Amino acid sequence: MAIQIIKIDGSNESSFIDLPYVIYKNDPEFIPHIEQDIKDVFNPKKNKYLEKGEAHRWIAVQDNKTVGRIAAGYKFGEKEGRIGFFESINDNEVAHLLFKTAESYLIEKGVIKIEAPVNFGSRDSYWGLMVSGFKRPSYRENYNPPYYRDLILSAGYKEEFLQVTSEISPETFNIERFSKLSSRVLNNPDYEFKHIDYSQTDKFAKDFVHIYNKAWEAHDFYVPLTLDEIMRDLKQMKPIVKPEFNWFAYANGEPAAFYINVLDINQVFKHVNGKLNWLGKLKFLWYKGKIDRLRAIVFGVIPEYQNKGLETGMIMKMHEEIIKHPQFKSSELAWIGDFNPKMHSLFNSLGAVTSKEHLTFVKEI
Repeated sequence: MAIQIIKIDGSNESSFIDLPYVIYKNDPEFIPHIEQDIKDVFNPKKNKYLEKGEAHRWIAVQDNKTVGRIAAGYKFGEKEGRIGFFESINDNEVAHLLFKTAESYLIEKGVIKIEAPVNFGSRDSYWGLMVSGFKRPSYRENYNPPYYRDLILSAGYKEEFLQVTSEISPETFNIERFSKLSSRVLNNPDYEFKHIDYSQTDKFAKDFVHIYNKAWEAHDFYVPLTLDEIMRDLKQMKPIVKPEFNWFAYANGEPAAFYINVLDINQVFKHVNGKLNWLGKLKFLWYKGKIDRLRAIVFGVIPEYQNKGLETGMIMKMHEEIIKHPQFKSSELAWIGDFNPKMHSLFNSLGAVTSKEHLTFVKEI
């Protein structure tokens, strides 16, 4: 039977949301994304990316069954578009029809280059195709069958860059090396290290914005961060943050670096089946105390203080706290692009081991 491509509107959104439960029904590693999170990506009132752009979704239907899905988006006036939230049975015809539909929409909007499979928003969520690891997906991390790589390549896409996620435990941490490396900065009176204090949220939010904007302004994908945004994020993150695992470094009293970690809440979300309703929230409270893994989500140093050892100081402070909390068995370090060799070198010297890899693909049209 012919494959039908159907655009998603308010009446059939559930077909888009529910497809992963079919694709991964026999996969014990699969953890559904929180359904409301996915809906919010496509809600202009919730997603800043859509304030100056738009995104649309489609499903593929065959024999009255949903067999694939895809989404495409772009920002007004820009020549680069995005395709994401792709899922499909292992069938080239289905995949190619989905990509052709998304590409046709973007071409109509003047797009000449497409990145896939990516988020309509920041790179820390739903970004890249998993190509190694295929286990323990983290919160808002793309997870997929291995065959997706072939489907995307056969649709004419080329590999653009690789994102590496590493994992480290107290047992693998190179304590001897880092004790020596960090001693110089930890004993230097010009440097100070503080963990987040939620009674001073305003201060730490301002410090975060200062560091982030200076550290990332030279990157191609840089978008300035505002104080309102980080204040909102810090409040939302509070239930999954242990302050003593989040460090700031100061040089001569000025904010210079940060190292931010959160609880691996997908260890909880694997029990809620994508639904954070009243029952899901009760399960969250019940299982939260059983989380034994952390996830480092961002590590930044302003340019003038890079390679001066602040990284090692924050890492040692973090390690000291981990030792005090033996419940936590490991920490995931995510994600470092292949365009950042200095950070890869640092993590390798830590004793971190690559646990997952994600690829971003690109296509000129």
